[in-house]
Amino acid sequence: MSTDAYLTISIFILTICGLLKFQSRPAAVCGVTLLSLVALGLVSKAQLLSSIANPGLITLILLIICSFGLEKTRLLRVIASKVIVVGYKATFIRLFGITTICSALLNNTAVVATLLSPIRNNPHHFASKLLLPLSYAAILGGTLTLIGTSTNLIVNSLYIDVEGRSLAFFSFTAIGVILVICCGAVLAVFVRFLPENEQTLDGNKGYFIDAKIIENSELIGRSVEANGLRHLESLFLVEVVREGRLITPVAPTEVLQQDDRLIFSGDIAKLGQLGQFSGLETFAHKNDLKGSNLTEVVVKQESILVRKTLKKVGFRALFDAAVVAIRRDGENVSGKLGEVELQAGDFLVLSVGEDFKSRRNLSKNFIVLSGVETEIRLNGWRAWLAVGGFLTSIALAAFGVIDLLESLVILLGLLVFSQSLNVNEVMRRLPVNIWLIVASAILLSHALVNAGVVELIGDVVNQSVDKEHAYIALIMVYILTWLMTELVTNNAAAALMFPIAYSLALGFGVDVLPFVMTVAFAASGSFISPYGYQTNLMVFNAGQYKLKDFVKVGLPVSIVYGLIVNISVPIFFPF
Repeated sequence: MSTDAYLTISIFILTICGLLKFQSRPAAVCGVTLLSLVALGLVSKAQLLSSIANPGLITLILLIICSFGLEKTRLLRVIASKVIVVGYKATFIRLFGITTICSALLNNTAVVATLLSPIRNNPHHFASKLLLPLSYAAILGGTLTLIGTSTNLIVNSLYIDVEGRSLAFFSFTAIGVILVICCGAVLAVFVRFLPENEQTLDGNKGYFIDAKIIENSELIGRSVEANGLRHLESLFLVEVVREGRLITPVAPTEVLQQDDRLIFSGDIAKLGQLGQFSGLETFAHKNDLKGSNLTEVVVKQESILVRKTLKKVGFRALFDAAVVAIRRDGENVSGKLGEVELQAGDFLVLSVGEDFKSRRNLSKNFIVLSGVETEIRLNGWRAWLAVGGFLTSIALAAFGVIDLLESLVILLGLLVFSQSLNVNEVMRRLPVNIWLIVASAILLSHALVNAGVVELIGDVVNQSVDKEHAYIALIMVYILTWLMTELVTNNAAAALMFPIAYSLALGFGVDVLPFVMTVAFAASGSFISPYGYQTNLMVFNAGQYKLKDFVKVGLPVSIVYGLIVNISVPIFFPF
């Protein structure tokens, strides 16, 4: 072998070791790999640029960015409100079915993030009985389509780079349906072994937020559950104030009336969710102030506000601001926001007017901490554009009318020009880590080809192994990819195992698709470790699970998943 071959193989091995050693920093490890390949001259400038701008990779990035607009609509929250019912079996079926369908088309991380809160706050079932099935359903749903999970798109990026064409949108669907049905059945049997962990609701933590139901509101005459008010992200309905009477705790069946004051507690950054309910008015909206222009302050000891209510002091006239939320460390606040007697040290979130900063009484009354950035939600035609545009783009690409990359470019342009997404938001949430991991893997594949390693592996396999042993090699590829997924991450496993699988296929002289699809499915098969797949990690802490909980339920699911993949792939994608 040449010196370049030894260097490339060493970098490949060190990359795997680095990913095992620094499991929480896969992007940093891959970044070092990329720099090493460039610095040692193992790849050309053209290959570097083509790796960074790979069409499949750009499609993945665009898909993630366009899904930001979808996340800002009520779609997933409306879906979430339909999941929880009184019976556990019915809830499990709804949860599993809805999650798998949504995950086939949407970012499965976003799906799990949206459903976390309603499951944790549900009054009927232990959250720990539902959260792990939620994660597994999201993983299985992701195997249904090309865009269902980032691992499918990463494998497709690498496939485009070596073959010059993309996998079909429904390439994964037949095997994915079998996996969903069979693994779902296994999960339904073994879910009984999940713990019944009491959920500590964080409804009394965070900011105290007051909203009023006004005339002609869509909330009037419907229960809290039916309105979806128990399915908010990081906001918890703790009280209802009705005609001077305090209703707490608030039952899911409580029917809301006009002029009810709804008292929420939680993360002020999630305040924008309340704007999606027609006829629910916050104090800031009532005073014609923008809910997105927020400032956090602390009431000083010498402030004129101490031991006075907002209503009595005339807060808006004094400061050109309205209080949208209050937080008091060590004590809960209760009742109408305007009637809370303020104390020194209270944290206030203010919706401020244009004249706020010029008021001379600010320094006397407040310590100004910082601006608070709320998540802007989409309503009206912008929400329809985000949902309809996304689904239309996917449908057109799925049926071959237009390339997925082109349709997503058009959709992103529409979202930006309509101000459904802004450039700063896109730049802030740009998935740089995924970009770096995939680009590094593609570049490493180029280096393996340049140094003759791929050809060498092919020759060794071709000379020493019969073609009939290709199936055994396929099983080994599955096992290695699956182990890397459980030990490192799904994205890194898919990216690093692809060149090995591709080289083996060439060596055996068989079609590469069985090996390509095996890598894709194996990289999504993380059911035993809470760290291999992002949705597992999300529910790990939320459900207060232990590692043994994942093993008890995930091991049988993982075994069935592996058997189905290794049996089905050669059938649907013959050698």
